[in-house]
Amino acid sequence: MDFSTAQPKPATALCGVVSADGKIAYPPGVKEITDKITTDEMIKRLKMVVKTFMDMDQDSEDEKQQYLPLALHLASEFFLRNPNKDVRLLVACCLADIFRIYAPEAPYTSHDKLKDIFLFITRQLKGLEDTKSPQFNRYFYLLENLAWVKSYNICFELEDCNEIFIQLFRTLFSVINNSHNKKVQMHMLDLMSSIIMEGDGVTQELLDSILINLIPAHKNLNKQSFDLAKVLLKRTVQTVEACIANFFNQVLVLGRSSVSDLSEHVFDLIQELFAIDPHLLLSVMPQLEFKLKSNDGEERLAVVRLLAKLFGSKDSDLATQNRPLWQCFLGRFNDIHVPVRLESVKFASHCLMNHPDLAKDLTEYLKVRSHDPEEAIRHDVIVTIITAAKRDLALVNDQLLGFVRERTLDKRWRVRKEAMMGLAQLYKKYCLHGEAGKEAAEKVSWIKDKLLHIYYQNSIDDKLLVEKIFAQYLVPHNLETEERMKCLYYLYASLDPNAVKALNEMWKCQNMLRSHVRELLDLHKQPTSEANCSAMFGKLMTIAKNLPDPGKAQDFVKKFNQVLGDDEKLRSQLELLISPTCSCKQADVCVREIARKLANPKQPTNPFLEMVKFLLERIAPVHIDSEAISALVKLMNKSIEGTADDEEEGVSPDTAIRSGLELLKVLSFTHPTSFHSAETYESLLQCLRMEDDKVAEAAIQIFRNTGHKIETDLPQIRSTLIPILHQKAKRGTPHQAKQAVHCIHAIFTNKEVQLAQIFEPLSRSLNADVPEQLITPLVSLGHISMLAPDQFASPMKSVVANFIVKDLLMNDRSTGEKNGKLWSPDEEVSPEVLAKVQAIKLLVRWLLGMKNNQSKSANSTLRLLSAMLVSEGDLTEQKRISKSDMSRLRLAAGSAIMKLAQEPCYHEIITPEQFQLCALVINDECYQVRQIFAQKLHKALVKLLLPLEYMAIFALCAKDPVKERRAHARQCLLKNISIRREYIKQNPMATEKLLSLLPEYVVPYMIHLLAHDPDFTKSQDVDQLRDIKECLWFMLEVLMTKNENNSHAFMKKMAENIKLTKDAQSPDESKTNEKLYTVCDVALCVINSKSALCNADSPKDPVLPMKFFTQPEKDFCNDKSYISEETRVLLLTGKPKPAGVLGAVNKPLSATGRKPYVRSTGAETGSNINVNSELNPSTGNRSREQSSEAAETGVSENEENPVRIISVTPVKNIDPVKNKEINSDQAAQGNISSDRGKKRTVTAAGAENIQQKTDEKVDESGPPAPSKPRRGRRPKSESQGNATKNDDVNKPLSKGRKRAAVSQESPGGLEAGNAKAPKLQDVAKKAAPAERQIDLQRSQVLGSDGDSLWDIESSPGNSSSDLDRLKVCESSQEDTEDSELVKGSFLKVQQAVCRGFFDIILLNFIDYNINTLCKNLNHSFFWLALFSL
Repeated sequence: MDFSTAQPKPATALCGVVSADGKIAYPPGVKEITDKITTDEMIKRLKMVVKTFMDMDQDSEDEKQQYLPLALHLASEFFLRNPNKDVRLLVACCLADIFRIYAPEAPYTSHDKLKDIFLFITRQLKGLEDTKSPQFNRYFYLLENLAWVKSYNICFELEDCNEIFIQLFRTLFSVINNSHNKKVQMHMLDLMSSIIMEGDGVTQELLDSILINLIPAHKNLNKQSFDLAKVLLKRTVQTVEACIANFFNQVLVLGRSSVSDLSEHVFDLIQELFAIDPHLLLSVMPQLEFKLKSNDGEERLAVVRLLAKLFGSKDSDLATQNRPLWQCFLGRFNDIHVPVRLESVKFASHCLMNHPDLAKDLTEYLKVRSHDPEEAIRHDVIVTIITAAKRDLALVNDQLLGFVRERTLDKRWRVRKEAMMGLAQLYKKYCLHGEAGKEAAEKVSWIKDKLLHIYYQNSIDDKLLVEKIFAQYLVPHNLETEERMKCLYYLYASLDPNAVKALNEMWKCQNMLRSHVRELLDLHKQPTSEANCSAMFGKLMTIAKNLPDPGKAQDFVKKFNQVLGDDEKLRSQLELLISPTCSCKQADVCVREIARKLANPKQPTNPFLEMVKFLLERIAPVHIDSEAISALVKLMNKSIEGTADDEEEGVSPDTAIRSGLELLKVLSFTHPTSFHSAETYESLLQCLRMEDDKVAEAAIQIFRNTGHKIETDLPQIRSTLIPILHQKAKRGTPHQAKQAVHCIHAIFTNKEVQLAQIFEPLSRSLNADVPEQLITPLVSLGHISMLAPDQFASPMKSVVANFIVKDLLMNDRSTGEKNGKLWSPDEEVSPEVLAKVQAIKLLVRWLLGMKNNQSKSANSTLRLLSAMLVSEGDLTEQKRISKSDMSRLRLAAGSAIMKLAQEPCYHEIITPEQFQLCALVINDECYQVRQIFAQKLHKALVKLLLPLEYMAIFALCAKDPVKERRAHARQCLLKNISIRREYIKQNPMATEKLLSLLPEYVVPYMIHLLAHDPDFTKSQDVDQLRDIKECLWFMLEVLMTKNENNSHAFMKKMAENIKLTKDAQSPDESKTNEKLYTVCDVALCVINSKSALCNADSPKDPVLPMKFFTQPEKDFCNDKSYISEETRVLLLTGKPKPAGVLGAVNKPLSATGRKPYVRSTGAETGSNINVNSELNPSTGNRSREQSSEAAETGVSENEENPVRIISVTPVKNIDPVKNKEINSDQAAQGNISSDRGKKRTVTAAGAENIQQKTDEKVDESGPPAPSKPRRGRRPKSESQGNATKNDDVNKPLSKGRKRAAVSQESPGGLEAGNAKAPKLQDVAKKAAPAERQIDLQRSQVLGSDGDSLWDIESSPGNSSSDLDRLKVCESSQEDTEDSELVKGSFLKVQQAVCRGFFDIILLNFIDYNINTLCKNLNHSFFWLALFSL
């Protein structure tokens, strides 16, 4: 029974319902209840009344009529305001029963009285709070009665019923607590839900009384009230949805925050309501989409935070149910407000973990944010991806992991560190521990290689972090020795070559730092002196450079050095740590002991201690000791026996054995003492007997590095080893022979006897008729003569004279294969040529062993090597040797001269002519010769083994047509210059040798070398001078990066001083001196134009090398300018020239010896190369740019990397869609200009290395093939007589980079393709920067510090559609379909001819004179375009 339909009656309806005598009727045994009795008596009587009403039911009409006066009496003010809570409770229970008994008609007719009664009952419900109260059962009865009868429904007819309901709701929410059982909560829910569901509506105040319990602050205070509100809203969702929607509409859309006190908590409420039931917010979500587009950044941030929680919650399907809102939310990843983007990225982690199906949507947005300019956002992208991957690798795809991989090279250390550490943790979890199986391990197997590659970075922080990652994640040092070595063994076997090199370099650096610390400790043992202090200071500076933040580290290292000097125990601990016999366990104890002594309990953060820990971690042998080496050897033995788990680890047994030997070889350099055991050497002897040549070679090298005590301590090993070494020196591979000879020399005391036993039979058995059997003996003899010159120098002289030179080098016994290749793989080189190469090396080793020129053998050898360079490798000039073999011999000869130059006694006798011949090898026609020679040159220079003049050779690399080669040469220069400058800073004594160390002193050598460049024949030829300027700037650009000690003025002074001298090579030849002075003027022109600081006074007067320049004559003044003002302007403005750089001029030269780059015409190249005739015809006249790109990438050098020849066919109708399908070689045609502002045409890098047969047929319509210039050949009388004739025939056709050949069937295409190419290139180059600016203005993608996206998207190579149209129109002279240029940036003209032409004019109008353009282009073409505009 309830009051859901009760209607209060008029007051007269119940009047007179009293007893016959006018008194109130009480239940039997209950006396009158008035204010005259005591409280206890009142309570006693009221209890009896309560019992009576409890027992009554609605059907007892007589009793109802009898007790009606009592019911009215209990509602009097006396009871409602009674001060005793027990009285009030009993009265409330009576009133609740009265409402039950008289339902559906209440006995109280007055609205005010009803309000007072229900407010009174509500107040009594507060007693529910204390469940331990003796009266709790009565309070529960009261609640139960009210809920069952729905007594509060009577209040719906009251005008101010909302006040009662609000008070009731607040009371119930305030009293609910964790001590209440489910019945209490259920009755409360019944009571409140009946009010909500049966009323006319929910007011905002009543809704607030519910929603306030969802706010986090209230939620944390009373979790039960939150749960009650949550269940209540779920039960009444249909009723309250409209009220909730109205509330949020008022606040979110209309901005009426005054409608509720909860307005400031709307986003918290939305989150909680969504978690309760998403249906509550069906009409609210569109309002959130509106808020996401707000102009207020803070408001957008709040909405993003809210939606991140809604979308990211585990059971949410909001993203699939409301796609528009999801897409709008994803747009906030690109918000202009940094906190909004940051919050979006943070959300992605939860989304990836809870909703893997949304990863695809998130990937593209995370990609953009991984390049965000804000460091914090890039950092959080990494954290997001790594967090999800650590939860489950399946949650992240390869693309997301790729973003983390990219950020390992970020410019910011914090981002790099997070990326590296995150990847390391993934590797340890999924690869080492195998937590997700083999498939997951394979997915992240690339991590180990990537992390080790970072060791190539210059930052010391990166290097130290890689070392830490290696010690903690890749090969955890806390593993047991066997497990640790197994991990290292298979890691090393699975690394890529670059990662292996990085790991080897890491061990090398750690070993070097150990040696520095060892030397520092040795200095502490010596008596104090000025020299000792100076040496100690230098050593401290070296150690500091190997620590983070070297500037601060210097102070800490000095402090640590003082502590070492004062504390002998600390010094002994450090000595034990770096001793060769220190075990890994001892190292751990030493590190902890040293750290304990240096710790300061009063200073929690101790930067000094942190620095010392960094140092100790780098020098402590935490991985390798004698026990570890034994474990490695056992693993290798298992691989040899076939009992290892190689296949399970993903490595083949052969790879495991070979990699294991390589690993042991590397460790033999850094930890030689750990190898000294019979067991280890027995295993190595077993490897020596294996058929794998690499394995045996590595084993010999390990013996060489570690076997110093074999002879005394292990005689059995010695007796077994000697015959094996003899056999390898006589009949092994060349590498084995070399290592065997060095091994004998290193570990045996009777090495003279041992070497003699090898030398004598080999020297007697040399036979040039069997070149296959010569290579190993020549290697052994060469190394024996180098290691023991006193014993074998004289016997070797007769071998050299009678066999090496006369019988081997001066004879060609076989005829080489005429295949047109300039280079062949090692396995295809003829044995005779390999023997000749080893013979040249033998000559060098023999001379390096003697280290004197008393017998003039060095002069003879240098003349022989020079002759080989002059003859292009064909020393006999019988033309029996192949082109590829000649390339091998040229490389060997040039490398031999460079090797001899490393010895001072031989460097003195190398003439300038021989030096120039050697230098020209870096411009050899064969790509591999240039590449290998440059690598050897750099390797020797960076170790300070070669004199400074050899660094000048790199200036000639400006002529190299391959972009990668030029870039490599520039990096080599940067490295060499920085090393020399650093060496001068670190070594005070080096100031005495500045002439041979100071990088700026390379300038006079460079000027002299360029003055004798065989391409430089006319001192006033602008094209040749431009080549000289490019070479000069190639070197000067690096030197002038910093104006250290006013070096710009110093270099200018050197060039000026050279003009006061003469060329020591030909002091009396006026033409030679004129060329020298001309080069000086070009150098001065470049220096003056590039530096405003060069006019200052030079800090000191430079010294010029007397080997190249004469002493300046007294009263000699050379103020003549050898280049005209017009030429100077042309050089500085960079007006395009019609030909490339590497041209060969077939004229009598004063210096000989460089092989020409072959300039092949279409007829020459067309026969030996497959012409790609299937390319889209829209390529048109783009073949020139395609060949340029081929040269830039360096992928088509010789036939191993074939050149793609593009056939050019005139076309009329060009489909712009098809134009987009051109392959990547053609797509990058915008990259015409090369590095450092060079404006030159380019030849295909492959075409330069392809020799063509002279008897090939040539299309009659094609141009005649020019005669091949022979660069560097010593002129003969015949050529001298025809010099004038050759001037016309052999003009520089396309010096340097050749153009791709044109199809022979289309002479018209050739004509169109070459008519105006140089001028158009120049215009295109001027257009490219402006295009780039426009694209930058268009770009909306945020680029990062590390790699800006627009650098790629708006580069000339990718935004050259206007340039393409101009080139196509030039060849076809036809209109093309219109396509849109950059929006709003160019005029839109219907004809593509006019559009392309005027795009360029508008971009370059300021820089270019219209008249110049008229001259460069066809006049009619120009006026046609102008008329159309």
